Amino acid sequence: MVKRVDPLRPRPTFRKSPAALAERFRAELARHPEAQVRTMFGCPCAFVRGNMVTGLYGEEWFIRLGPEARTAFLKQKGSHPFEPMPGRAMREHVVLPATILASPAKLRSYVSRAVDYGRSLPPKTPKPARSKS
Repeated sequence: MVKRVDPLRPRPTFRKSPAALAERFRAELARHPEAQVRTMFGCPCAFVRGNMVTGLYGEEWFIRLGPEARTAFLKQKGSHPFEPMPGRAMREHVVLPATILASPAKLRSYVSRAVDYGRSLPPKTPKPARSKS
């Protein structure tokens, strides 16, 4: 089946992350050797057992949390669900507010929570490569 692109629907534009933020992201994830850093949306993201647990999108840093932790987290001023495209929120991912990004200790704590949550998820098996026919 060939997927056709609708010419009337604009393609999403992905926002690159600032180099300093990407470097900070990689340094923070170096504390978690089980996390694999890969590029998604043109930005660095980290995966644990095949599940995306944290990443950057433009100037936003998002994490993945379980239901209870996510509900409590979203009560913080400046936090919100992660939407790489308007109206397309990623189910368990939330954006870290500036107050957390400004505090290395808080950032480290929330990234650790996201990695811990990733460890609790069932491993994701890679999808087979699509044939080019």
